[in-house]
Amino acid sequence: MVSVRAGDITLNSVAANTDINVTSLFYIEFASALDTSSVIKSVFLKNDKGNPVSCRYGFSADQATIILSPVQKLDYLTGYNLSVTNTIRGALHETFPGIVFQLITAEGRLMLENITLNGASFKTIKPLINIDNKKITMVAQFSDPLKPNDYKTFFTLSGGAAAEFTLSADNKSVSVSNLDPLKGYTKYFFTISSNLTSQAGFGFDGFSNAFYTSLDSIDKFPRISDEELIDLVEHQTFRYFWDFGHPQCGLARERNSSGDVVTIGGSGFGVMALIAAMERQYVTREQGLDRLGQMLQFLETCDRFHGAWPHWLNGVTGKTIPFSTLDNGGDIVETSFMIQGLLAMREYLDGTNPREQGLIARISQLWETVEWDWFTNGEEILFWHWSPTNFFNMNYRIRGYNETLITYLLAISSPTHGISTSAYDKGYAGNGAIRNGKDFFGINLPLGPDFGGPLFFTHYSFLGLDPRNLKDKYADYWIQNVNQTRINNSYCIANPKKYIGYSADCWGLTASDNQSGYSAHSPTNDLGVITPTAAISSIPYTPENSMRAIRHYYYKLGDKLWGLFGFYDAFNITDGWWGDSYISIDQGPIVVMIENYRSGLLWDLFMKSQEVRTGLTRMGFTY
Repeated sequence: MVSVRAGDITLNSVAANTDINVTSLFYIEFASALDTSSVIKSVFLKNDKGNPVSCRYGFSADQATIILSPVQKLDYLTGYNLSVTNTIRGALHETFPGIVFQLITAEGRLMLENITLNGASFKTIKPLINIDNKKITMVAQFSDPLKPNDYKTFFTLSGGAAAEFTLSADNKSVSVSNLDPLKGYTKYFFTISSNLTSQAGFGFDGFSNAFYTSLDSIDKFPRISDEELIDLVEHQTFRYFWDFGHPQCGLARERNSSGDVVTIGGSGFGVMALIAAMERQYVTREQGLDRLGQMLQFLETCDRFHGAWPHWLNGVTGKTIPFSTLDNGGDIVETSFMIQGLLAMREYLDGTNPREQGLIARISQLWETVEWDWFTNGEEILFWHWSPTNFFNMNYRIRGYNETLITYLLAISSPTHGISTSAYDKGYAGNGAIRNGKDFFGINLPLGPDFGGPLFFTHYSFLGLDPRNLKDKYADYWIQNVNQTRINNSYCIANPKKYIGYSADCWGLTASDNQSGYSAHSPTNDLGVITPTAAISSIPYTPENSMRAIRHYYYKLGDKLWGLFGFYDAFNITDGWWGDSYISIDQGPIVVMIENYRSGLLWDLFMKSQEVRTGLTRMGFTY
């Protein structure tokens, strides 16, 4: 005899063998072939009362191993003897002295033999997806009968969903069905408690798995025309800057939970949104000019550092609120976003109107007192930050390709503190290092990181700077922005990480809130987060794809996404997270880029600035 096994357990004849599975097969291996006719009379399995256990006998191909299979599973926690007597013979009439193995079966356990959800196996490593939210049926099959009177309390479907339970006639199978439709695009957890026991008192190890319901295809709002819809989105989003603007200074709060924290870049976007709102008559021109005057008064008197504003300010006191430990002074990038908005506003104002003449002069004064050249620190590059206590210690040189093209354009265009064009070529463009030139999803990307980066690269600098005919030696910027957007869209449709919800209707990766905080989402930093501003603000570049997304967000997801100031910032269906925040730098591009798509208004205004046109020419751009 070579070995004897009960399932995977090798038996010994010296001591009792414990924890034997009640469904085990027994493998009795010899060194040579057996006389199979002697086996049935020589190999027995009996319980501790001496009663024989009915078994089937099988053999390996070489007839050297006996496979003993009990007809019924053994009893739990019961002693058995496996005997091989001396009457067994080898194929060549070899003899064997006989041996007995003492066995004790394992304690009884209630086993979940199978569980299905709408007919598909629910014993899965990953959650099931696209489960019909209107009707679900789970069927759990157990190894032993359950107690009919109390089994229901051990089954839980998350979200407080009401369910109907049915126990089979043999008490071994439980069917669970929803009584009311579940929420669409929602992650549900189904749990069977480890406190569940069988009729015989066998314990259970517990079970838990999750599934995602499919999209609830019912429209959440009545259908309107596409033109009415984008007007609604533009108008509702503008309300963030109008209704929620800081009451004392008029600037935009950083986000809807920021209290007195106002932000310079987001407020610059808000100035451009105000232009669109006056033109669309969401507010009257007089109301808009009143707000503009309030904002200018604050911008003239709040903290400035060599003409540059800090990233954050207290909307009451005008004092700097540090953005980080070393960032407690001027932020030249945020300042450029503000100046972009103010220059567009200056062109919108009526130079023949005495009141508006005064506003024009005040904007020019703010523009001309920004010391762009100070932020070079004597080098052929711009530095992002400077403060009177930390100086240039942030040491963050501004290099492309990213959202800061507008910063270099304005620094070179300044009539009073301009910088050399070599700073653009050597600093921002890295003498051509911003070029990419590769294809992604069959789409060529002229500039920037692989797959293009977050979509705000196509928005922030181009709220005023018109990319439609903008070219220099590095790129055609219309092709750049269209192709980066198409790559982002194609990536979401391909959905290589298999996130829930990504589709041709639901796409767009850019910087936003997420389930863990905040991140600059992109194809190379994909956390499962879709940010509505990404696709919506790209509507000039991909009008059909962006309009598909707007319709989807409003009609299909509007019960979760649409709020007081338009679409909430972001959502992650896979993680079951739906944000309820609004952020000014995500709100502003929605208003401005929808308006640029509809009329080109902000592009036309900004490009009328003679200083900007001169700067573009100096930098080698055609436009």
